[in-house]
Amino acid sequence: MPSRIHDIHPHIISADTARYPVSPLGGKRSDWSHHSAVDFAALVAAMDAAGVTKAAIVHSSTTYGYDASYLADAIAGHHGRFTGVFSVDVRGPEAPGRIQHWLDRGLTGLRLFAVGSTVQTDQSWLAAPDTFDAWAFCEECEVPVAISMRQDGLPYLAAVMERFPKVRVVLDHLLHAPFGDGPPYAAANPMWDMARYPGLYLKLTTALVRRSQQDLATPESFFGKLLGTFGSERIAWGSNYPAIDGTLPEIVAEAEQVLSILPEADRENIFWRTAESLYPALAD
Repeated sequence: MPSRIHDIHPHIISADTARYPVSPLGGKRSDWSHHSAVDFAALVAAMDAAGVTKAAIVHSSTTYGYDASYLADAIAGHHGRFTGVFSVDVRGPEAPGRIQHWLDRGLTGLRLFAVGSTVQTDQSWLAAPDTFDAWAFCEECEVPVAISMRQDGLPYLAAVMERFPKVRVVLDHLLHAPFGDGPPYAAANPMWDMARYPGLYLKLTTALVRRSQQDLATPESFFGKLLGTFGSERIAWGSNYPAIDGTLPEIVAEAEQVLSILPEADRENIFWRTAESLYPALAD
């Protein structure tokens, strides 16, 4: 069992829709936020039950769009255990000011939503010139940028990382890249090729822990390829609770069991050290 467990991908939803109106990005609210939502107090209770030490809570843009007020309000006064990852529209010269607004509210990471279950966009906007002010701000101010995207958009991300080589980017859910072909996992070559950028990190969420045991994949071959390509110091665990089946204690136990095949140092990196390097607010 790792000495600490930091979760960099839980979500919270308020029942108070008058104070925190629902206005989802893309116009369609995510199903889980209707049927499986937990508020901040429920997340804290679940973390205590699961032995999760700290968390970088990810704002639900498929519930609240670009308004991270609930997240900022919820963790105010709890910054010793929590930080937050917000979303803004990064297109246009006003984007740095919007990012700074949420930094001033105590949140420390940005998330961009290019593709997901309720949002499908032409991912080329990630590298559009009108985003350069935002990328430059994140690079200069050391704001990590998590991205929900898919593998076919990686050429655009590569263009960003060539232009802004010091920016740190975290690929949510390992892009949901294809791994069912088994070793050497050639179908995911576009993702493996991105390891050449030292500022690129991977977020290992519950769905990917499960997929390491499906089709032709095995935990031994999958994590051997993953760590051999990126190194555990660039991989961080996130539950995606409650947007995925299972209680948080069950999700944590599942991750611990699957990752038990790894050396202790790699487990420590994945479960908390990488999280603290990305989000220093989680460090003691």
